[in-house]
Amino acid sequence: MTELEKLYRTYFEDVYLYILSLSKNRHIAEDITSEAFIKAIESIDTFRGTCDIRVWLCQIAKNCYFSYLRKNKKFTFTDKELKNVTEFNIDHLIISKENSMKVHEILHKLKNPYKEVFSLRVFSELSFKQIGSLFGKTDNWACVTYHRARKKIQEEMEVYL
Repeated sequence: MTELEKLYRTYFEDVYLYILSLSKNRHIAEDITSEAFIKAIESIDTFRGTCDIRVWLCQIAKNCYFSYLRKNKKFTFTDKELKNVTEFNIDHLIISKENSMKVHEILHKLKNPYKEVFSLRVFSELSFKQIGSLFGKTDNWACVTYHRARKKIQEEMEVYL
C-alpha cells in the first residue's frame, strides 16, 4: 500500500464526517471528500507538517465545500447569521454578479502582497499555510495579510453600497 493510500484510508472517514456535519447530505459529503483528497494529493508537497494532517485535510475539504456552495448558490442562513445580515459580507458580494465586478476593480487597485494573497485565498482556494509557503512567510503572515486586504476591500465597497 502506498503512502497516499494509507493517508486516504486513515483519514477518509474523519474528513467525510466533518463535511457531512456541514452539508447534512451523504452524497454531497462523499463528493466533496473525494474532491478534497484529490486536491490534497495534488498539493501534498506544500504540507509542512506544522499541524496535524487531519486539520490540513479538513481545511481543504471545507474550502471545497464552500466552493460547491458558491457554484450552486446554496447559501443558507442560520438564526445567528440572520441577526448580522446587515453586516457587510465580502464573500456574498463576490458571489453577487452585480457587485463582483466592483470587488475585482477594487482588488485590482490594491498593492501587493494584499492583492495576490486575497486572490490566492478566495479565488484559488489556497490555505494560509500554502500562501505563506509561496511567499516564504508563515501561515500567520498570510492570514493577517488576507484579513487586511479584505478590510481594505470592505472599506472601499461600503462607499458603493
